[in-house]
Amino acid sequence: MRITAYPLGQLQTNCYLLVKNKECILIDPADDASFLLEEISRQNVSLVGMLATHGHFDHVMATGEIQLSLKIPLYIHAKDIFLIERLGETAKYFLGYEPHVIQPTILRNLQEGEFQIKNFKFKITSTPGHTPGGCSFYFFDEQAVFTGDTLFRKGIGRTDLSYSNEQDLQKSLQKIFALPEETVVYPGHGEETVIMNEK
Repeated sequence: MRITAYPLGQLQTNCYLLVKNKECILIDPADDASFLLEEISRQNVSLVGMLATHGHFDHVMATGEIQLSLKIPLYIHAKDIFLIERLGETAKYFLGYEPHVIQPTILRNLQEGEFQIKNFKFKITSTPGHTPGGCSFYFFDEQAVFTGDTLFRKGIGRTDLSYSNEQDLQKSLQKIFALPEETVVYPGHGEETVIMNEK
């Protein structure tokens, strides 16, 4: 499986394009749907799914526009749907202007456990704290985990938001740290790292 990170938008949110056997999935389709659609076309692969580590606008802003072209679902935990419902309002608040946001319309619920989308097999782990519906995605064969804004290189997610919970975040970190120490961590912002360095 090939993993490519694209830091997109004002907040330089990492959108990950995972490619395997001419199929691809997007993890955290951040800003810039046009760029992502062009890249998928350029690589001559078929988009089969989109995954959100959590519902913050900077991680999902491109999904609605992508769905105008490709009827591909966004998989997100039900507890973060409220963030999707106020996508435009939140984006305006944090960015300081009113961006053109198309609301995603095809949503599927993520649940903890092993999951498969076409060629992609992985484990979903509920990792709340930064948001109530935060999730991490662990790909067994690649020993890679996508942690969103739960764990960064030399940092952890913020818990000062009204719906955040510091105790939940600490429990979520312990779940991630239980993975093999050589597991590569692909965070929502910044550079990748490995579990042993972050423990």
